[in-house]
Amino acid sequence: MIVIAIIGLLAGVAVPNFLKATRTAKRRACLMNLEQIDNAKQLWATEYKKSEDDTPTEDDVKAYLKGTRMPQCPEGGTYTINPVKTPAACSVATHQPDASGN
Repeated sequence: MIVIAIIGLLAGVAVPNFLKATRTAKRRACLMNLEQIDNAKQLWATEYKKSEDDTPTEDDVKAYLKGTRMPQCPEGGTYTINPVKTPAACSVATHQPDASGN
């Protein structure tokens, strides 16, 4: 009985921590994807002498991404590229950078 109670207690602590770690990892992966998209936009704008108000297409950005394909949001969200001066965005609200950029 004591062993089962200890296992139940450990599971009660471990499962919520595991779920939180999974959510955190997915959010960070999404933020890294958004950063890659923003870097690709900057490279595109520099190479083609575009202004900060120009918006690249997905095909324009793909050429500057690893594997020449758009990253996918780990939560199934969609990415909006936006103009060069505006950071890329994810449709999953919790995946937006906070004020510190994290």
